[in-house]
This record gives sequence, structure tokens and C-alpha cells, in this order.
Amino acid sequence: MSRTKHSILAGMKEVSPIIVGIVPFGLVAGAAVIHDGFGLAEALGMSLLVNAGASQIVATTLFGDGAPLWIALGTALIVNARMFIYSTSIAPVLSEASWKLRPLLGHMLLDQNYASTMTRGRFREDVDVIWYYVGCWLALASVWQVSNIAGALLGPLVPTSWGLDFAVPLVFLAMLAPTLKDRISVEVATVTGVSAAVLVPLLPIQSGLVVALVAGMLYGAWRDRPTAEEHA
Repeated sequence: MSRTKHSILAGMKEVSPIIVGIVPFGLVAGAAVIHDGFGLAEALGMSLLVNAGASQIVATTLFGDGAPLWIALGTALIVNARMFIYSTSIAPVLSEASWKLRPLLGHMLLDQNYASTMTRGRFREDVDVIWYYVGCWLALASVWQVSNIAGALLGPLVPTSWGLDFAVPLVFLAMLAPTLKDRISVEVATVTGVSAAVLVPLLPIQSGLVVALVAGMLYGAWRDRPTAEEHA
């Protein structure tokens, strides 16, 4: 087996535990598009182009509520602003990619893809991290598209009392849990979570999420700073 194929399969395999939570998340996102007055073509197009479930749900909900186009797009961009933070972090890891490939790698950037590549793939000596990253995306994107289509087709038939919205936070909790390996990680997660809980309801167009992320990053940088003993 070639190193490229091995790397792709390794990425697909290691991201697979997270995929369990992708299915209900995709069902929710696909059903939301139909619920807010769009068709199957729009559901498929949004899942291919937006490539981010939270932003897709936010945008379609705002469209369905009659919000202006710029409000819907602006809010979706704010929610997706975390991808800018991800991209600056993962860029050095994927730095050997050609300039022609980098825009495509940018489109492939997902929460789950980022988490698997940064916590596992980049530390493996037996894989090419770029193709590992691509493998993660192939697994995630395939399941995401199928579950979106299924949600668009079956969503109207699922009673709202079933409450599939629970899938959204569960996906992110599934990614978070393996990273909590030490006290600093737990503290950073706590600061970020509390900041989000306080700021998201207060700040406009979901900008509280971005502020909470920055607060968590700043706390982590401060908490992980070299001590006087280490300088000595």
C-alpha cells in the first residue's frame, strides 16, 4: 500500500468515532433547510458550499424568519469565524502543501477534521499529515452529505418532539473530551464554555462565540506561560 493511500485510510479510520454524532447533526441541518421553506437542491447546495452545520442552521433559520440577506450571511460568517482561528493554527502543519492545493484544504477545514489532525495525525510518523487530513475530510464529508439529504427528505416526517437538536452540542462534546488530558486543558475549556454561556446571549449576531474563543486562547496562553523556574 502506498504511503498516500495509507495516510488517507488512517485519517478516515481515526475520525470515524466522531462520525456517530455527525449523522443526527446532519439530519437536523438538512431538515432545517426544508423546514424554513427551501427545497432539496438548496439543502444539497448548502451542505456542499457552506460545509459547516452550525452556520447552515443559523443561516437557514434567519432566512426562514425573513431576515435580510446581509444579516443571514453576516451571522453565518461570525459563527464560522472560528475557522480563521483553526486555519492559523493548522497552517504550519499543512505547510508542505502546494499553493494550488491550499484553497481546497481550506474548504476541507471542519471542526472534527481539525481536532483529529491536530491531536493525532500530526504526531504520527507513518503518515503524510496532508493526506491524513484529506482522509478525515472524505469520511466526514461523505457522511455529512448523506445525512443532510436524509434530513431534507425525512425531516418533515420526524416529530419535533423527538428533539434531534441535542445532536449539535453532543458532536462538539465528543471532540472536546479526548483533549482534556491535563489541568490546563480543563481550565481552558471551562473558561471558554463559561465565557460563551455569558456572552453569546449578550452580544449580537453570535459574536459572543468568537469573543469566548479568544478569551479561552488568551487564558490558555497565560496559563501555559513559562514560569520563573523554567527561565532559570
